[in-house]
Amino acid sequence: METKIFKFLAALLILPIFLIKTVSAHCPLCTIGVGAAAAGAVWLGVSKVVVALFIGAFAMSMGMWFARLLKKKGKFIPFQSGLVIIGVFLLTVLPLMSIIKVIGPLYFSFIGEYGTTYAFNYSLGSTLLGGILTFVAPPLNKKIKEKRNGKGIPFQGTLLTLLLLGVAALIIQLIV
Repeated sequence: METKIFKFLAALLILPIFLIKTVSAHCPLCTIGVGAAAAGAVWLGVSKVVVALFIGAFAMSMGMWFARLLKKKGKFIPFQSGLVIIGVFLLTVLPLMSIIKVIGPLYFSFIGEYGTTYAFNYSLGSTLLGGILTFVAPPLNKKIKEKRNGKGIPFQGTLLTLLLLGVAALIIQLIV
C-alpha cells in the first residue's frame, strides 16, 4: 500500500516536468546554486549565521529573478522591480528567522565612557549581507566582462556569486 502511494506521489511530482514547453535557465541557475549551498551548509552542521547568509542570498536571487520575469511579461507599475525584490526577500527571510535566530553581543567601544554593548541578531545581519552580495554580483560580473573585452568564462556570474558568498561564509564561520 505504501509503495503505491509513494509511486503515485512521485508521478505527480515528475509528470509536470514533461509538460513544460520552454525552460529559461539564467537566474534560476543562480537560485538553485544558492539554495543547494544553504542546504549543504545545514547538512554539514555549520553555523546558523552562515546558513542565514545563504538564505539571504537565495531570497535576493529569487526576488531579482521574479522582478525580471514580471518585467518581461510586460506588467509594470512604478518602482515595481524594487518592490518585488524587497517583498520576495522579506517573505522568504522573515518566516525563517525564528528557526535560524542567533543573537549575540555587538560592542561599540566609542559610545560611552567604557563602551556600550547591544544585543544583535547575527542571523538578520548575515541574511542582509547575503542579499547585498547577491545583488552586487551581477553588476560586478558585468564590469569584469567589460575589462576583459566582453569575454567571460562559462557560468561566470554564478561562480562569482558563489565565490563572494563562500568567502563571506568562511569569514563568518571563523569569527562567530
